[in-house]
Amino acid sequence: MEFDFLEPVNEGILKFISSLSSQELGSKVVLHTQDQFPDISKINIAIIGVLEDRRSNDIVNEVNLTAVRKKIYSMFPGNWDASIADLGDILAGDSVEDTYFALKKVTSTLIKNKVIPIVLGGSQDLTYALYRAYDDLEQMVNMVSVDNKFDFGKENETVSANSFLTKIIIDEPNNLFNYCNIGYQTYYNSQEEIDLIEKLFFDAYRLGEISNKIALAEPVFRDADLVSIDLNSVKSSASGNMKSFEPNGFNGKEICSLARYAGISDKVSSFGVFNHNSTAQESGIIAQIVWYFIEGYHYRSKEYPFGSRTNYLKYIVPLEDEELIFYKSDKTERWWIEIPFESNGNNKLKRNTLLPCSYDEYLSACNQELPERWWKAQRKNAL
Repeated sequence: MEFDFLEPVNEGILKFISSLSSQELGSKVVLHTQDQFPDISKINIAIIGVLEDRRSNDIVNEVNLTAVRKKIYSMFPGNWDASIADLGDILAGDSVEDTYFALKKVTSTLIKNKVIPIVLGGSQDLTYALYRAYDDLEQMVNMVSVDNKFDFGKENETVSANSFLTKIIIDEPNNLFNYCNIGYQTYYNSQEEIDLIEKLFFDAYRLGEISNKIALAEPVFRDADLVSIDLNSVKSSASGNMKSFEPNGFNGKEICSLARYAGISDKVSSFGVFNHNSTAQESGIIAQIVWYFIEGYHYRSKEYPFGSRTNYLKYIVPLEDEELIFYKSDKTERWWIEIPFESNGNNKLKRNTLLPCSYDEYLSACNQELPERWWKAQRKNAL
């Protein structure tokens, strides 16, 4: 049984939760204890700790999520109707690969059962195991990483928190359709890496771009399956991380806005927060990231690809060599652009018929500018 890999929530947390008022979040979460395991069929969101950071690039810590859980469970929920469970922790295995295997099995089972795992790490190489959880789902995967680095490594390098993206790209089966980095800082990435992102028709947004206009990220999350947040993307004055000090990065409001965008996306089916330094100072920002993701989940609208587009407003924009078709939701006023994929025998791509976009991209098309998002999607389909 895949859930045998999970250790129950420890007694200290159970005792802490028992002292909370009935209004606080801890009193409303179903817990994995020594005596019972939550009924997966009755939950929407599952919190999982992974106590693994042997492939971290910083000083190895013993991962401790006690302070994080206390912060999360002492907060007050919004007007939520989602059922939330804490499934406990995956302990570090005899090898790192054992931990990856356990995380892959647990999260794959949850995703198949329409339960969204919120994974709290641990080092960010655990994202690789989250990605591999989609192997049995027969679908292409769109991954978004909120990170100050691209996390490329050498082809034969052991996967680590700073090199896991290379393994995701080159390992079979290759189910990665699109990768997007949000918040990279140029001085942490070589020009060769930046050029490679362009060559692979992936997307990347600099920290300054997103900070200046946070709404740029919304269409990106709307098309994501897997979202991975590196806490090093948050500046230390906001996160409390003084071990690996980051003078620049997202502030607390911005990272919580990004988490809410991820939660509100109808497609996001797994979410992870990684590179936690196990300090009490960081627990506050992690708790608020989790809170805003769940808050976003509450406002999901079940739009494309889960709902019908028959009531959408359709806009046809003629360009010199193309005819672009946009759709605007009558429910949320969000925008999509149609991608006319040619039949190439790959049925996995059928779900990408409509690509999320912004109103600004529609206006650009009206000014005869071909949206870069549309162009890259076409190029990837042609590969």
